Amino acid sequence: MKDLNQLLLKFKYKNNFKEEDFYVCKSNYYAYELITNWPKWEKNFVNLCGEKYCGKSHLTDIFLNKYKGIIIDANSLTDQNLREIKIHENIILDNFDLTVNENLIYSLFNLIDQDNKYMIINSETPINELNFKLNDLKSRTKNCLIAKIEKPDDELMFALILKSFSDRQIVIDKKLIDFIIKRIQRSYDKIFEFIYKIDELSLKKKKPIDFKTIKEVLNEQTT
Repeated sequence: MKDLNQLLLKFKYKNNFKEEDFYVCKSNYYAYELITNWPKWEKNFVNLCGEKYCGKSHLTDIFLNKYKGIIIDANSLTDQNLREIKIHENIILDNFDLTVNENLIYSLFNLIDQDNKYMIINSETPINELNFKLNDLKSRTKNCLIAKIEKPDDELMFALILKSFSDRQIVIDKKLIDFIIKRIQRSYDKIFEFIYKIDELSLKKKKPIDFKTIKEVLNEQTT
C-alpha cells in the first residue's frame, strides 16, 4: 500500500480550504469556534491537535485568511525565524512533535509571551501530553488552550466522503455512503485513503462506483 501522501500527489483536483467548505460538527466544534473567534481567547497559546487529515491545515488556512500571520514548520525553526516573527502578531507553529529543538521552542514561547503575540501550535498529540526533556518548556506547554479535533462521528464521515467525491465531480448514491460508513475504520487517514483508492480503481476500470468496487477497496484496507 502506498503512503497516502503519495496518493494525494497523483490526483490533480484542488482541495477547497475556504471557511464555507469546513464542515462543523461535534467532533471539531470547539476547535472551529476558537480559531474563528480570535482574539477572544483566554490565553495567547492554542494547541490545535488531532490525527492526520482531521482538518488542522484547513482551520489554519481559515485563520490566516481572516487574521493574517506567519506559518513556520516546528522542526525547521531557526534563530532567524525568531527575529522575523517580531513583525507578526500571529504565529502558526506547524507539525509539532518531540523532534523539535526544545531550546528554540522555549525561546519562541518566551518571545510570544513578552510581546503579547498569539500562537497556534499544530500537532497530532496534545502538546501537554508530550514528554519534553526541558522542564521549563514542559511547564510552558501546560499553559496552552487545547483544541482537540476528535475522531469523526457518522455525520462528519458522511460529509467528508460526500464532499471528497463531489470535489472529484463524482456522483454517488447516498446509500453507498451509508454502506461505507458502517464498514470503514473511524479514522481520517483511512477515510481519505479509501477515497483515493476507490477513485483510482474506478478510473482504471472506467466504471461508476458501485457496491462491488466499494467492497473491493474495503477488503484491501483490512488485509
